[in-house]
Amino acid sequence: MNLSENKANAIAFYKTAYLGSPKEAIAKYVGEEYIQHNPMVANGTAGFIEYFERMQNEYPQKSIEFVRCIAEGNLVALHTHQIWPDNDEYVTMDFFRFDDKGKICEHWDSIQQIPKTSENKNKMY
Repeated sequence: MNLSENKANAIAFYKTAYLGSPKEAIAKYVGEEYIQHNPMVANGTAGFIEYFERMQNEYPQKSIEFVRCIAEGNLVALHTHQIWPDNDEYVTMDFFRFDDKGKICEHWDSIQQIPKTSENKNKMY
């Protein structure tokens, strides 16, 4: 496994889909199988494409910052900061599994809205 390449590909995959080109993201970075664990997205590549096309149509002004990227074995973890309309902010943690050919084949995530107030001054990202 090439950890640096997997990290770069996970970021490129997510950024490409998030910014409105999920078909391109699938074509470039996904292998023969795509297992989805997010309950808001249907399993497989068609569900992924449908979800991100809908998000682009409904929220074209959203933005994403990749804060951290960690790789170990065939897994890559991304920590992101997302800003949606009306300054609605989220932190996500996404995990991607890569197959033996260096293609993404599985995804898990956790999403948390950043509250307007906090008991501490530390950022969530």
